[in-house]
Amino acid sequence: MANLIVDERDQKFTLYEMLEVEKLCDYERYADFSADMFDMILTEAQKLAVEEIFPTLAESDKQGCRLENGQVHVPECFHRAYKLFCEAGWNCMSFPQERGGQGLPFIMRIAAHDWFVHNFAFVSYPGLGEGAAHLIEVYGNEAQKEKYLPNMLSGQWGGSMCLTEPGAGTDVGNLSTKAVRQSDGTFKLQGTKIFITAGDQDLTENIIHPVLARIEGDPAGTKGISIFLVPKFLVNEDGSLGKRNDFAVAKIEEKMGIHGSATCLINFGDSNDCTAELLGEERQGMKIMFQLMNEARIATGLQGLTSASTAYLHALQYAKDRLQGSSLMEFKNPDAPRVAIIEHPDVRRMLLWMKANVEGMRALMYYTTVCGDKAGCIKDEAEAEKWLGIVEVLTPIVKAYCTDIGFRVTETAMQVYGGYGYCSEYPIEQFLRDEKIASIYEGTNGIQALDLVGRKMGMKKGTYFMNLLGEMNGTVTRYQGNPTLKPLTDDVLQAANILAEMAMFFGSSAKAGKFLIPVGNAYPFLMMMGKIVCAWLLLWQAGIAQEKLVRLCSDKGVDSADADALLALIRENKDAAFYDGKVKTAKYFIKHVLPEVEATAKAIKSEDLSIMEIAQESFTS
Repeated sequence: MANLIVDERDQKFTLYEMLEVEKLCDYERYADFSADMFDMILTEAQKLAVEEIFPTLAESDKQGCRLENGQVHVPECFHRAYKLFCEAGWNCMSFPQERGGQGLPFIMRIAAHDWFVHNFAFVSYPGLGEGAAHLIEVYGNEAQKEKYLPNMLSGQWGGSMCLTEPGAGTDVGNLSTKAVRQSDGTFKLQGTKIFITAGDQDLTENIIHPVLARIEGDPAGTKGISIFLVPKFLVNEDGSLGKRNDFAVAKIEEKMGIHGSATCLINFGDSNDCTAELLGEERQGMKIMFQLMNEARIATGLQGLTSASTAYLHALQYAKDRLQGSSLMEFKNPDAPRVAIIEHPDVRRMLLWMKANVEGMRALMYYTTVCGDKAGCIKDEAEAEKWLGIVEVLTPIVKAYCTDIGFRVTETAMQVYGGYGYCSEYPIEQFLRDEKIASIYEGTNGIQALDLVGRKMGMKKGTYFMNLLGEMNGTVTRYQGNPTLKPLTDDVLQAANILAEMAMFFGSSAKAGKFLIPVGNAYPFLMMMGKIVCAWLLLWQAGIAQEKLVRLCSDKGVDSADADALLALIRENKDAAFYDGKVKTAKYFIKHVLPEVEATAKAIKSEDLSIMEIAQESFTS
């Protein structure tokens, strides 16, 4: 199959020409790596994705998972792909080398997984194992690390995340799973967890479940929650597997999409013999969980990006191949030749909208990740905190904006296909079904918006948010003198100013006791901010591309101001086409998508609270 998963040219442009990730190798932490090694990793990721992972997508969707005699069986086609995935170390790219990982920057883990997560049902198994292993690496004692990490990082053992309970949902503090202290320092767990992604499978010989529970006698609410490690098979002193632990998979959820991913309901301790180990300190479960959740939120944002990326590329290819209708200039001529639908204005509108959003989301995802890598390398504490603070502010946007816009891109891709997109003979309908869940799990997008407005915007008295605005203004200043980009820089600056004004408006509303204004408008604000951040990042890309396009024209003896000469160069030179496309993509987004920000700001500033003023009885006739 040809690559219809990731635009590798856009990926490398974002990594190297925009973010200059090779400069991470100048830090001691990543001194063993180089741009050549990063390229090799991406080449191998593409090969595995195209040859092994994408081909399992449709088959796993049809086959699904099954529960027989208490054991979940995943689609058969996943077994070979999982073996290859773990043998190559894709599940432990950013773990320390001394623990058996590769010690790579997290940005390279994200870039590699940009190739894989289009098939989230498959990636959920190694991904959940990776997340559980990282919890143990950070919070486990040395005995737990030695007991669990080697087999988890090799992929021989898997993992999950057991948080949600029936009736509690997002209200984690209302959980009822209890842990009873034992004389040997272990605990016995009793309770039920639902919606457990990769809760069971037959890919690994053991599964280590991190489980939220309340130690008997501890206070109610989130302050009384601890987190425990619950292996499927107990581990003996010599590392061999012991008896089956006392918990059972009661059912696999029947879902709209990601059919190859086993979403399980698990009953713990029905026979009062479910052995668990405390992870970290008692009553620190929420603190530990949030590390896992923040990682999961970045990963879920990546699911939105990858679904959108492959949907867009499939739609683009279809639009180039599908002949229908005549050109606009000959629509009255019944004998005019049929043309590819990419020539029709409305199809081009949809394609450019998708392209702009995919490239904006990729820039957002990669920028957020590389900020975290910088924070982990820089020795100056204030500078490191600046980059880490930007990650804090952007994480809920990565999760919510990318998953909602990712779904809209898959929906638009279906529209490009027309009726064929709605039929299962093409993959678009599966892309759409598989992507929908991303806005719901790992904290619904409404929860992400409340996190942004209620916590992240005010962190360190707003300095994290102001640092982000400072980075935006720096880009505007850099390109304001470019006559081609001046109209775009002006628009982005205006939008950034609106963002700052809205933050101040929310602050003054809260001080005046009008808490419902920021709370009720948190989600529109998050989506507004997502558009502004993506506009900024696309402007940044356009600035780089415009400078390189002018240089390329000079090298080729072409006057970049001569539209006909430039078009001729674009048609024969891939670099010229790419760079000009970057400028046009940014222009489209800033001129057609960014103006939506003003309408959102106007609506929020109206202080209308109809959502709370309408009586419950008025929702029905």
